[in-house]
Amino acid sequence: MIKKKRLIGIDLFAGAGGLSLGARLAGIDVVLAIENEPNAAATYAYNHPKTRLIVEDVRKIKRIDIKRGNKKVILFGGAPCQGFSTSNQRTRNKENEGNWLFKEFIRLAKIIKPEWIVFENVKGIVETANGEFKDRILADFKALGYLCTDGTLCAKDFGVPQARTRYFIIASKNGVAVTMPKPLVNKHITVKQAFCDLPKLTSGANIDILSYRHEAITKYAKQMRGKRKMCANNLVTKNAKEIIKRYEHIPQGGNWENIPKRLMKNYKNYNNCHTGIYKRLDENKPSVVVGNYRKNMLIHPNEARGLSVREAARLQSFPDWYIFKGSIGFQQQQVGNAVPPLLSAALFKTIVVHEDIY
Repeated sequence: MIKKKRLIGIDLFAGAGGLSLGARLAGIDVVLAIENEPNAAATYAYNHPKTRLIVEDVRKIKRIDIKRGNKKVILFGGAPCQGFSTSNQRTRNKENEGNWLFKEFIRLAKIIKPEWIVFENVKGIVETANGEFKDRILADFKALGYLCTDGTLCAKDFGVPQARTRYFIIASKNGVAVTMPKPLVNKHITVKQAFCDLPKLTSGANIDILSYRHEAITKYAKQMRGKRKMCANNLVTKNAKEIIKRYEHIPQGGNWENIPKRLMKNYKNYNNCHTGIYKRLDENKPSVVVGNYRKNMLIHPNEARGLSVREAARLQSFPDWYIFKGSIGFQQQQVGNAVPPLLSAALFKTIVVHEDIY
């Protein structure tokens, strides 16, 4: 970790805190966060006790008071992204009111006047409405006097065991051109390497804190686990018997297409399922995207069940000390919505290193 803290951070739409954790790993002192959803806010408060948290709708925030001192401010975050998701074609358009929440980010940037901005969203924002949202955001930042660099980064290239691609904008008030970070790893981390020491579970597992299965035997598992003897959030959605029966037909890397039609009679349009439905992870590859993994029914590579919250958190690169609050459904949503901390840390370090140089 970079020790100097020449930057203080403000996290908008903070969620469970994936971006904030990445900023902390990069040496940024995150002094303020705003999150409206109570369960995500509870998770954030528990894991970031030194950060002042405002539990409020961003649209109601009229002013923000922070002590800058001689430090520079980095404003970061990403408006809720479901409307831009490639898996959400129904509301992926200009008429979806939720797609315009990025304007609140712009509005607060005008008020705060940070030296740096990091804006994050799903890669679908590049394609939605022929790129109009992306172009509008870039134009608004430039109108405020920021020099922008933008692009997509894939989490698996930065030590995260997941093929998750996100869109980022780095904006500098001082006219500094900062390039996107280059991939940090040549060999991607697999699901097996991520899960190797986690508890053995069954469908409907509801004991929160459990001992590890055995010692961590991979570098990644050791990194996530530290010196802990037990881990929390070992909760798994309870599936009906007919769903578990479907799991038996799916090989690693397979999905709903491997399930006999006779077992899928409740699907009105069997041939039009999303590729992520009933996706069994391949243990020898990075995971597919961990989004709404309960709805998509991501399946454990070797067991007849969905993923636990802790397993999904491992795939997102949240360390095992990071505890998720709320009922299982809210925990799953928080993990699925988060930005992988190791990915965001690589991005923030690009800015921090620049500040240390100049």
